[in-house]
Amino acid sequence: MTRFDAATESERLALFADGAAAHRARSSDVMTVDVDPDSDVTDGGEVPPWIQLAGTELVMDCTDDELERLTDLLSEFPEFRIDELVTPEEAEGTNAVVTARSDANRVAGFIERAFREVYGLDETYKAWVTAV
Repeated sequence: MTRFDAATESERLALFADGAAAHRARSSDVMTVDVDPDSDVTDGGEVPPWIQLAGTELVMDCTDDELERLTDLLSEFPEFRIDELVTPEEAEGTNAVVTARSDANRVAGFIERAFREVYGLDETYKAWVTAV
């Protein structure tokens, strides 16, 4: 990969798909997508939203409201499903593990929509692929 950030929907989709393809080709542990802190309009705390791809699993932290929106989004991705929900006592949210048995482009589309629809980011948010 030669680029690691993007700020438009088409650029982000290409970035996420390239990152997912590189992650799978390299058999790396994870691919991490972080939102640029300057783009974070979620008021979700000190850490902006992030999503990790680990093989065929997408991992993301959600508040109760975000988890409800995630469930709604998954209804449009029948090949994706929640496999595990973990709510540590010391945390205010839930860690969701979503199995994503699909190609890199479909994974990219899900990641984009999750940032926009689950986390409520606006259309000009900037994302970084920080690990592949």
